[in-house]
Amino acid sequence: MDNSDKKHQRRPRYKGTHPKTFDAKYKELQPDKYAETIEKVMQKGNTPAGMHRPICVDEILDFLNPKPGQTGLDATLGYGGHTLEILKKIAPSGHLYAIDQDPIELERTKERLFNLGYNEDILSIRNINFSDIDYLILDSGPFDFVLADLGVSSMQIDNPERGFSFKTEGPLDLRMNPNKGVSAALRLRELSKDEIVGMLIENSDEPHAEKIAEAIISEYRKGNMIETTTQLYNTIQKALSFLHKDRKDDEIKKSSQRTFQALRIDVNHEFESLYDFLEKLPESLKSGGRIAILSFHSGEDRLVKKSFQLNYRQGVYKEISEGPIRPSMEEQSSNSRSRSAKLRWAIKA
Repeated sequence: MDNSDKKHQRRPRYKGTHPKTFDAKYKELQPDKYAETIEKVMQKGNTPAGMHRPICVDEILDFLNPKPGQTGLDATLGYGGHTLEILKKIAPSGHLYAIDQDPIELERTKERLFNLGYNEDILSIRNINFSDIDYLILDSGPFDFVLADLGVSSMQIDNPERGFSFKTEGPLDLRMNPNKGVSAALRLRELSKDEIVGMLIENSDEPHAEKIAEAIISEYRKGNMIETTTQLYNTIQKALSFLHKDRKDDEIKKSSQRTFQALRIDVNHEFESLYDFLEKLPESLKSGGRIAILSFHSGEDRLVKKSFQLNYRQGVYKEISEGPIRPSMEEQSSNSRSRSAKLRWAIKA
């Protein structure tokens, strides 16, 4: 039968007045087509599904001070929000390298930026982890400036297929690059109780680490697999059932956030990758080159702080930020995901 004879298929309607699931938010997933919807979502202080709102843009641009003719690196491309603003500053004679370990979002961002006119004459995009920055500079040479935003992109958090959030049902995956390594579900099965406790404490300072680890191991002993985000969340609920009802819901939510964070860090070897990146940074910068790093939890911030301070004492960096720079109260109010952000910077001697 000719395609023209096929009956048009209407999009399934969602229940209620507003879409609840990720797939149903088709307007939010097409920001270029539904700008009015996007604006309404952001006015409420939310991030549209499938998008990411860059954080501390003004503060980052003010410090990095990118100029035409310079060569820079966005070490965490993500949705490309920071990248786009930097490109505007270095055009037409500069060049920006942008890397990301997530092959799924990288291709989408590459298409979006190229459609805006930023082709390979000014922008080179590579699918690598920032821990491999030493291989990148073999092609690029040292940079005038480097930016690293260590946060998880909203597109990853909101997409249930990626398994980054306990708020929606999905496979317990949590990998930045789903083509590498093992999923969080498989990784969790490999760990002993003591190893789970250690992971929860080291990666997220989880106060209920012992109880949560016991509950996870108990489920495995019963023959129950923990393969979805909901199954892990329900296990955490059981583990914290002893809490007083006045604070139980809030504590379960916070412990779930910390547990998913700890597991994500472990699965993606985030601390190891950050350590390697920080070690290789000085050789990746020109004299006077600038580095800005945006972190979102204490473990990351401690690593960045210690690295900057050590290199400052050794004379590698001639200046570092005295303390973390926080998003403005206005930004924290309009974008709740910015509230935990800390920006630190350094200038190479």
